[in-house]
Amino acid sequence: MYRIFTGSLLLMLSFSSCKSLRPTLPGTAWERHDSSARFDQGKMDDLTTYIDENARTTGLVAIYQGKVLYEYGDVKKISYIASCRKSVLSMLYGKHIDNGTIDLNQTIGELGINEADGLLESELQATVDHIITSRSGVFHVASNGGYDLDNFKTRGTVEPGEYWVYNNWDFNVAGHILEQKTGNTVYEELEEQLAIPLGFQDWNINNQRKYGEEKKSQYQAYHIYVSTRDMAKMGQLMLNEGEWNGEQLISREWVARSTATVTPHDTLVARFGQPGPDVPKMSYSYMWWNIDNYKNLPAFEGAYTATGYGGQFITVLPAVDMVVALKTNLSLTDKIGWTYHETSREQYFEMLERLVEMVE
Repeated sequence: MYRIFTGSLLLMLSFSSCKSLRPTLPGTAWERHDSSARFDQGKMDDLTTYIDENARTTGLVAIYQGKVLYEYGDVKKISYIASCRKSVLSMLYGKHIDNGTIDLNQTIGELGINEADGLLESELQATVDHIITSRSGVFHVASNGGYDLDNFKTRGTVEPGEYWVYNNWDFNVAGHILEQKTGNTVYEELEEQLAIPLGFQDWNINNQRKYGEEKKSQYQAYHIYVSTRDMAKMGQLMLNEGEWNGEQLISREWVARSTATVTPHDTLVARFGQPGPDVPKMSYSYMWWNIDNYKNLPAFEGAYTATGYGGQFITVLPAVDMVVALKTNLSLTDKIGWTYHETSREQYFEMLERLVEMVE
């Protein structure tokens, strides 16, 4: 459920297979739980065996009470995080909404956003709020694949705000709006707001690159390439309600608003179908996926996640003071042109369930 297939993936795969440039920041290493902490080593070993035998995970970091609980794979490898980029963008919006640089009620028409083939007058009435909740009503194709074309409506038949559909046109325009209003690229904002203050260990802005086919749309996708351990820092900042080392990097108000349900679970079911028993019930907020229920487990109350194609996740579990970041490195093969390693959503939530059991 909730799988959006990514087109134009071959280029993304070739990017992820390239050698990453060396980090440019000094970085700050995660603290680790010491040997006196009473965690069940047997459960940790069982999880490692499960991943080895069932999933294709290339990096996993679980943070419990602000320290490393469990690691798997190469957590410093830099690769493509797919649609997790959208949740990262949501974080970057908070500062500029709070200081008035971005007005959520401003329309895209007022911002001068348009396309070569034109947007309809009704589409130009979509607000920034509609864009960053994927409810713009603009059913224009995106410059990159990975959106829900099956649930598009005829253009002009839906008013902005009335209808949710997972559309990369909205998400790419959201990146453009941030750049237009701040005068910085998405990557400069990411470096300033997150990479530097959080002490990313593997950050180099030159590893970042956009992609998009201009003949489809002039708004490109702001793809992000980071390591698993740096993804975990972004999740920890959200768990901390925007605070890091005594500094409020994102307001508590924005953290709460951006992870509050805007599009309910029933709407997602209408788009994608009923989830299976091993997949959580979810809803959608400001570019985050809320976990409404997973097997009635208390540990998942109030949880939310970023998720990306092929097995990329940043999950925040406030009820147990835990953050989990997982990467599945998409890769090329010489024999058949390209393929990818995938960690499924079912496999990932099995891992989360096992991690939670270690601390309960």
